[in-house]
Amino acid sequence: MQSAYKLFNISNELEELARKSEKEVEPIFKQIEETALYNQAKVLKAFQNVPITQSHFTKSTGYGHGDLGREAIEKVYAEIFETEDALVRVQFVSGTHTIATALKGLLNYGDEMLAISGRPYDTLCTVIGLEENEMSLMNKGIKYSQIDLDEKDNFKCEEIKEYLKNNKVKLVHIQRSRGYEVRKALLISDIENVIKQIRSVDKDVIIFVDNCYGEFTEEMEPTAVGADICCGSLIKNAGGGLCEMGGYVCGKEALIEKVVQELYCPGLGKENGATLGQNQNIIQGIFMAPTVVESALKAMVFASKLLENLGLNVFPSSTDKRSDIVQIINFGDKDKLIKFIQGIQYASPIDSNVVPMPWSMPGYADEVIMAAGTFMEGASIELSADSPMREPYAAYMQGGLSYESAKLAILIATQKMLGDN
Repeated sequence: MQSAYKLFNISNELEELARKSEKEVEPIFKQIEETALYNQAKVLKAFQNVPITQSHFTKSTGYGHGDLGREAIEKVYAEIFETEDALVRVQFVSGTHTIATALKGLLNYGDEMLAISGRPYDTLCTVIGLEENEMSLMNKGIKYSQIDLDEKDNFKCEEIKEYLKNNKVKLVHIQRSRGYEVRKALLISDIENVIKQIRSVDKDVIIFVDNCYGEFTEEMEPTAVGADICCGSLIKNAGGGLCEMGGYVCGKEALIEKVVQELYCPGLGKENGATLGQNQNIIQGIFMAPTVVESALKAMVFASKLLENLGLNVFPSSTDKRSDIVQIINFGDKDKLIKFIQGIQYASPIDSNVVPMPWSMPGYADEVIMAAGTFMEGASIELSADSPMREPYAAYMQGGLSYESAKLAILIATQKMLGDN
């Protein structure tokens, strides 16, 4: 039998370690497969209940009035996320844009936003005003407060409840994934518990979840356990690697109406918004999403076990329960970090000839190095790796359209980091 490893000159030693690592995580893979099967059933049931037909693949332009495909897509998302309504639009350019639009639609002058999972992701800090920008929420009179997670990455429930008792908070913000922080992704059980604690003291506050990187990693989404609204990007998990653009917002109907008016303009509702021929990509993407997320999770578990066996510090560990598709690899060494990320780029299907270097990326406080040889620009459901150039020099790796391609890329990058190639 021909060896796939030899096509990329993977050493015999690393090949053997890969086989050993894969064997050790077989029980974890089985759990991931069971979750994927449940989520696939949930998506299929939503398709049948709408029902989705060939007629929903048609294109709309201009105002987009009467786009039956767009309406069907939003019914599918609402059912999957167990919400009253959904907004799934190609007019969103990124996850940050989707979240920012939702926050601007829900918050007015004098309102207060309380972040209870610590400092949000770098690009959202500019939106909020933690990084100075004249168009930020804080510069428009919206207050911001923050409660960090505790030393074990759990919500400080008593502190949160006390704050809510003594302050009029309009919106509680939860970030499910970790951003550039070395902390666990918040499990659905974590989110469910803190929502119960919040509701014990405040029945009306909007509970908002940034769901990026988390979709389909567990059997339920945040809105199924009490969140009022959640957001994500279609070039991450929910797009299944097929969406060319867009984002989604799922939640209560009254909240979705506010968000859609912020996305377009006051007075224009959900009947607007051309889909420009993207309906089939969105429909097929959400159908493929559980399987693609399964591949991404397996790839990250494999990477964590392989690199653990090489003595590196990784987070989460290969045995930790996961609630996003992100793997942190702490190199503690700038050169090793750069070599690994360059290896991921070299092993990518697109732009494998490009050699990434640290640069001043818009929206980030530090220089960033990023490997993203993806079919869709910036699609982090496809295998990518990036890092801010600051200690502890940790790579944030995520995605993988197929387990096999991601596995090969991880081995190629590891060999490059070890200096064997």
